Amino acid sequence: MYQREFDQRLASGLPKAVLFFGDNDFMIDHYIERYKTQLNAKEEALALYFDEWNYEQAKGYLSQSSLFGGTNLLIVKHDKKIPKKELDTLIALANSNADNYFLYAYAGDAKNAKSLQSSYTDKKGGVWVRFFEPNIRDGIPLLQHKAQQIGLDIDHYALQHLMQLLNNNLGLCMNELDKLAILQTKVTSKDIDNLVYSTAPLAIEQLLIELFNKRPITNIITKLLELGYDESEILRATQYFVNEIFLINAYIKIHGTPDFKEIFGFLPPPQVRERKQQLALRVKSAALLKIFEHLLESEIEMKQAPATQREVLLYSMLIKIQQFL
Repeated sequence: MYQREFDQRLASGLPKAVLFFGDNDFMIDHYIERYKTQLNAKEEALALYFDEWNYEQAKGYLSQSSLFGGTNLLIVKHDKKIPKKELDTLIALANSNADNYFLYAYAGDAKNAKSLQSSYTDKKGGVWVRFFEPNIRDGIPLLQHKAQQIGLDIDHYALQHLMQLLNNNLGLCMNELDKLAILQTKVTSKDIDNLVYSTAPLAIEQLLIELFNKRPITNIITKLLELGYDESEILRATQYFVNEIFLINAYIKIHGTPDFKEIFGFLPPPQVRERKQQLALRVKSAALLKIFEHLLESEIEMKQAPATQREVLLYSMLIKIQQFL
């Protein structure tokens, strides 16, 4: 089901087991918080996120009665799929006790969640909810409600500008509203330009992930150009990203499992590590070499081309990369 249907379902009570997936982390976290609040389980809930995941611990938690007579709320967030047998067991345990609930936020690619949905049927006592990337039309009312709650004077156009600047990331937008409220004055688009840091670098990362997964990238490029990034900056970011994939690829061939701290000098978040490792395993060394050569040629071509032709060259460069993959 989708968000609107889920809201209707919640009106008649909280489902015992829910699978959340899709492209809206803010709303997924929103519903998790709603469960915690409505069940008064903020302290007793067991949250197992990414590397913390442990099936035996999760099973044991739902198998025993709450020590204080409250609610057992199990929250799992992971970019890897829980094996079907284990998943069915946890859903059954959630439905075996009136005080048990199980929320599973699958953080992997939404198209890979189809096999999980079969465990979340009415017969088994579960529901699945798919979320889509937030857009301005859906996001503005949420931001307006937040602004009213904190007494922030900001109009529709400034909120729209904020969402564009932060790449429709509702979580970041909400945080920025709290900061802007400190001004205690009406906030305009100009104030946002002066005080809010753009998330265009995050959008570039998204562009390159989509590029290497051979998905459509036109809308993301358009958004980046609207945010003020020029073709040369996107080219440099692409060169840096390809170099990262090459380093991971080379490390895996030499040492096996990649040590990201040794490769990059720091440890990226789990989701970033997983995505880049998957890309590095998928891309062949010969393809990476062709991409490196193509990027060097494209850099020379862009530097020599008139400004009016650079956008076309950028599109051409990225399309050619997808052909190599």
